[in-house]
Amino acid sequence: MKTKIKVQLSIMMFFEFFIWGAWFVTLGTFLTQNLTASGAETAMAYSTQSWGAIIAPFIIGLIADRFFNAEKILGVLHLLGGGLMMMMANAPTVEQFYPYVLGYMIVYMPTLALVNSISFNQMTDTTKEFSVIRVFGTIGWIAAGSLISYYFAWDSSSSVANGMLKNTFLMAAYASFALGLFGFFLPKTPPSKNADDKVSIREILGLDALKLFKDRNYLVFFISSILICIPLAFYYQNANPFLTEIGLSDPTGKMAWGQISEVIFMLLVPYFLLRLGLKKTLILGVLAWVLRYLLFAYGNADDRTFMLILGIVLHGICYDFFFVTGQIYTDAKAAPQVKSAAQGLITLATYGLGMLIGFWSAGKIYDMYTIGGEHHWREIWLAPSVFGLFVLVVFLLLFKNEKIEVNE
Repeated sequence: MKTKIKVQLSIMMFFEFFIWGAWFVTLGTFLTQNLTASGAETAMAYSTQSWGAIIAPFIIGLIADRFFNAEKILGVLHLLGGGLMMMMANAPTVEQFYPYVLGYMIVYMPTLALVNSISFNQMTDTTKEFSVIRVFGTIGWIAAGSLISYYFAWDSSSSVANGMLKNTFLMAAYASFALGLFGFFLPKTPPSKNADDKVSIREILGLDALKLFKDRNYLVFFISSILICIPLAFYYQNANPFLTEIGLSDPTGKMAWGQISEVIFMLLVPYFLLRLGLKKTLILGVLAWVLRYLLFAYGNADDRTFMLILGIVLHGICYDFFFVTGQIYTDAKAAPQVKSAAQGLITLATYGLGMLIGFWSAGKIYDMYTIGGEHHWREIWLAPSVFGLFVLVVFLLLFKNEKIEVNE
């Protein structure tokens, strides 16, 4: 791959995830503090990610794969997204904010697949080249959180009170406009299918991979993947409001340390798979979720700040050891003709169904333990910790260890 193309793809990945990280982390704080949203209303806003994930395969399968170049669709979607971001920034109420965030997620979530397609189309060896490009996406997310906390200080208590988090949407909008325009200059990525090719709902949703469920072990893993998304949703929805409210300095910047941890542990996944095996690596991932929320439940911004920081940096183990390992496991279990379908199905099930249930649950628990305007954070965090423990026990009892091929 030519250096010019590598640079183009790296810039594309950087902005793709910079945009997401620029507003999504602080969304819960903005909604609760500036738009006085309830837990249920905040959950509705976050659940638009799930609806976007459910709708995205149809946009890709019915339009992107058949009629237009991927880079042009990417450009158009990000230009539309920038406009919706501007509207989100100026929405005065939750009721007016919701249609814009729903529309935004419907146009944004398909771009996650598009940036991958554009990248893969330029590569001769995806196993070696993709990770080098994809890491710039994580760097983009880290950069967004660092700017919010360490440069602009939009998430400080006084700034939040003055409505400065509105600027996170504007920053995301400008970055979205930039990527939208840049998209038209990316390497050409023509449709992978002819316009007159027949396409089925079964193919779009990856339902051809359902045959994997004949393997009891994989079925246990698949169900566990959906269930562990429930605790995951608590982190996305409640972590920033929690850290901001209890007075942790630079909460968004510190949450970006979780992405740094994600990069480090992503590189270590093959090592742990080789040394511990599949089951123990997955178990470590689930256990980390249980421990993370215990640390949040009993930590504070004074003498136990270290517990909060440890809970944040556990993100690498939480995410990589279960979800990244799960992607590797899925690829190993699926026959060549259904590998893409299998990855699509598990993404739809986790980021679609699992997170949808998770955001709804997080909103319910948040409201349940908000009494007289006071948030009982210990109880709010103990709920996903206990549920994570339940998933851990089920997984321990029902999942049998098996060997998969791993390259060091």
